[in-house]
Amino acid sequence: MVVHESRASPPAGFVRQGVAPAGEMFTLRVALTPNNVAGLEAKLMSISTPGSSEFRQWLSKEEVKTFVQPSSEAVSAVNTFASANGLKPTIISPNGDWVSFTLPVSHANELFAAKFETFTHPDMKRTITRTLSVSLPSELVGHVDVIHPTTDFAMPRAPLAPAISSSIPALGKHEPAPSCNSSDPAGVVTPTCLQNLYGIPTTPATSSKGGNAILVTGYLGESAQTADLEAFLEAFRPDIPSNTTFTLLTLDNGTNPQDPAAAADEADLDTQYTVGIATGVPVQFLSVGGVIDGPGFSASLLDTTTFLDGVENPPSVMTTSYGDNEDHFGSSVAAKICDGYMALGARGISVLFASGDGGVRGGHDDLSQCSNNTFVPVFPASCPYVTSVGSTIGFAPEIAVNFTSGGFSSYFAVPAYQSPAVEAFLKTVPPDFPGIFSTGRGFPDVSTQGWNTPTVLQGETILSGGTSVSSPTFASIIALINDRLIAAGRPVLGFLNPFIYSTASTAFTDVTSGHNSGLECPASSVAFDAAVGWDPLTGVGTPLFPELLAAAMY
Repeated sequence: MVVHESRASPPAGFVRQGVAPAGEMFTLRVALTPNNVAGLEAKLMSISTPGSSEFRQWLSKEEVKTFVQPSSEAVSAVNTFASANGLKPTIISPNGDWVSFTLPVSHANELFAAKFETFTHPDMKRTITRTLSVSLPSELVGHVDVIHPTTDFAMPRAPLAPAISSSIPALGKHEPAPSCNSSDPAGVVTPTCLQNLYGIPTTPATSSKGGNAILVTGYLGESAQTADLEAFLEAFRPDIPSNTTFTLLTLDNGTNPQDPAAAADEADLDTQYTVGIATGVPVQFLSVGGVIDGPGFSASLLDTTTFLDGVENPPSVMTTSYGDNEDHFGSSVAAKICDGYMALGARGISVLFASGDGGVRGGHDDLSQCSNNTFVPVFPASCPYVTSVGSTIGFAPEIAVNFTSGGFSSYFAVPAYQSPAVEAFLKTVPPDFPGIFSTGRGFPDVSTQGWNTPTVLQGETILSGGTSVSSPTFASIIALINDRLIAAGRPVLGFLNPFIYSTASTAFTDVTSGHNSGLECPASSVAFDAAVGWDPLTGVGTPLFPELLAAAMY
């Protein structure tokens, strides 16, 4: 037996309830090692880097499969192991790289030198079964990447948005905001404000038949209400039909009930700030079940990528406003999720994630953490194959809002496309800086406004904020640029980051002020400060649509 992954203790907040019942049946998912993941990474970097002879020659579904499907040796090793131990594996992914089997806890303990226990957490309504160590028999080493769920304790923090939840009855239908300055207590950042600030066009997209669409992911059973969306459009986009809506997709028994009591601020916000900004671009809402009563958040993220692996004509942009502390994910499952986004990027999908709303402290949940100088990165925002979106506040100039999460990954190295930017920022950090952090992949990559933004929830207009607003806003900008590219006979933007850090770097307004200590922590709390150039608060800055479009067309 070879130790595959272990952790010394469960993450903070999780409490052991004793060993899991020996006869308890549960399902393990096994990720077989891809035959050429290094080759896929090299290919992605080539086709996403401006100046390459392969620039934006995105791969087909079948071409990606040739890289990520397991080798015949891996398939044989897993099947032989399963047969010898009375297991019946079921293939659960289009590329054949994931299988599952159901077995008793006692059998899992024996096969993988594990000790599965039951854990609770104050934010969870049910117990989970996990182990602090998992091993592989030698014949599976090199053929299996992940066994899930084992050492993974991730749970979605949603909404990421720190909702202000203040009603704004004074702002009636078709009535302009008294101010677009979100630093002003009376300021309300409407879609019109965002269009004016970033130069976002209001003319409808025309190339929906070219495969351009935005996919909004929804977890935790949150419902996106069509009635709330209609009211939002009537109030803030009266220039487009108020019955403009999204297409519902479901996965893992996901649902989207339209009972007003089922409305959720995250799902409503994400659909309203895509439909309401990406004028005329088709929007899809993917309701993913199984987070609360199924295999958990990590499995839901994995299921989302494998779902898209099987779609012949996928959306060109995906935006997600959920995440958790990076260290809550097992390192192997985090790497596998991240590789899934790499595969989507190679197919020409721009994968966007909100960076999180805990400042440098990730998901720290109480004020006592304000004095904790060990910074906590957020995943999947820290994955090098996603574009992470932070938040700003105020106009002329914009500054980094205090809650915008950002920092450096402990799991993923600095990617080559970002290395000069990270190196330059680290030179601005004083030698005696008391913050404790890794120096891996830096996030976020970009930012947009994220405070005092109106959302219609259960028929009432409220103000909210967070990187949950910023990611759908940036997704809308990318989708509208894709529309222009398709109309010009050009490929969509796809994986954005090499483009953002090179050709497009001048298409962003640099944000040079701000301190991301967290919404609830004093400004004196140790955190990063915004700087000239890229920084782990707002990335390279906020977008300018005309300049970004020009760079994309170049």
